[in-house]
Amino acid sequence: MEIEEFRAHAHELVDWMADYMTGVEALPVRAQVKPGEIAAKLPLSPPTAPEPMDAIMADFKQDILLGMTHWQHPRFFAYFPANSSPPSVLAEMLTATLGAQGMLWQTSPAATEMETRVTD
Repeated sequence: MEIEEFRAHAHELVDWMADYMTGVEALPVRAQVKPGEIAAKLPLSPPTAPEPMDAIMADFKQDILLGMTHWQHPRFFAYFPANSSPPSVLAEMLTATLGAQGMLWQTSPAATEMETRVTD
C-alpha cells in the first residue's frame, strides 16, 4: 500500500471509528450470532493476492462486526471495565505506528522509562 493510499484509508477508518463511538448504543450489546456462524463466513485459507481495503472493510462490517460484543456500549456492565476512550484510541494508533517493543530498555528506552514512571 502506497503512503497516500494509506493516508486516505486511515482517514476513512477514523471517520468510521468516530461514527461507531457515537452510535454504538444503537447496536445490541452482545453479538446476536450462533457458535460457528462467523467461522462459516470466513474463507478456509487466506487470500493469495492483496485485497482492496474497500473489500476488507465490507467484510468487516458484514461478517465481523455482527459477531462482536460491544464493550463500549453504554449498557455493557458485564465482566470488567475495559472501555477505551477517544484519547486512548489515538494513543494506540501512535504505538501501532511506531511498532514499539517494550520488552527491554534497549528495545525502547522511552516506553520502558515511561512505563516505569507510571507504575511507580
